[in-house]
Amino acid sequence: MRAKIIGTGSCLPDKIVTNDALSSFVDTSDEWIWSRTGIRERRLVSSESETTVSMAVSAAKAALEDSGLLPQDLDLILVSTVSSDFITPSTACLVQRELGTCNAAAFDLNAACSGFLFALNTADAYFQAGIFRTALLIGVETLSKIVDWHDRSTCVLFGDGAGAAVVKAAPDGMIAGLQGSDGSGGDILSCRGRACGSPFFHADASPGCLHMDGRKVFQFAVKKVPECIQSLLQAAGVDAGDVSYYLLHQANSRIISSIAQKLKLPLEKFPMNVESRGNTSAASIPILLDEVHRAGMLSEGDLLLFSGFGAGLTWGAALLRW
Repeated sequence: MRAKIIGTGSCLPDKIVTNDALSSFVDTSDEWIWSRTGIRERRLVSSESETTVSMAVSAAKAALEDSGLLPQDLDLILVSTVSSDFITPSTACLVQRELGTCNAAAFDLNAACSGFLFALNTADAYFQAGIFRTALLIGVETLSKIVDWHDRSTCVLFGDGAGAAVVKAAPDGMIAGLQGSDGSGGDILSCRGRACGSPFFHADASPGCLHMDGRKVFQFAVKKVPECIQSLLQAAGVDAGDVSYYLLHQANSRIISSIAQKLKLPLEKFPMNVESRGNTSAASIPILLDEVHRAGMLSEGDLLLFSGFGAGLTWGAALLRW
């Protein structure tokens, strides 16, 4: 049995922050951001009621409603995030508490922007092993709390939000998946955590902000993602043209356009929402999936290919039938 998506949901903060709004406190402009990233605006948390957990719960409830399942039907809850509200308990356990389902295993995954794909492949492995039969997968980020708002090379890129999918064990659905990591490139995109401050050893206890070498990230993405996609299609014996849509991590429209060109595929097969959402890391693919689904763009039997890359460095892909 393989993982089949039966419901999707998403949640975005209320506040829309345009490029012009950012230019009021950082040296940038709408033209500078748009020409380099394809981003016009993003959603950012702007009140105490909007948290990583609250967005995850809202997206989860929407996905459950779309699936027709109840919270108590879930066997597994996986949350992908790098911006939890707490170090412990996990975001997944806090979502479980809010949903009122205590009979599901729940834990978090940290694979940065590849996180949702790692969660999907993990759920699929559990299903193939016969351990679980239903799962709730969530990608959620409040990146605004780890961004350096004085660094125009990073603060213009990121947004907050959550996306979710309910999957069940079924004969169809997931066809093939892959994931990988290369820790030697970890310093290309990183965020330092809390340092030791014990009575026996004291280091700078202030956590860091997101740091990125944009040029190296771009080079990594436009090389690794096409390789990843081609490898997966070859393993599955599927022609690239037979895939209805390629739902890629929404980091930068130039990256996505470059990937489409390398694969010699029309850009119409690559839906994008980065213009209005920015880079939402682990949430980007499930948010895009939910928006494509609710726009009526998907038909039963469509082949979909997800692929993403992120800090770690990490990458992943999944080919499935809708």
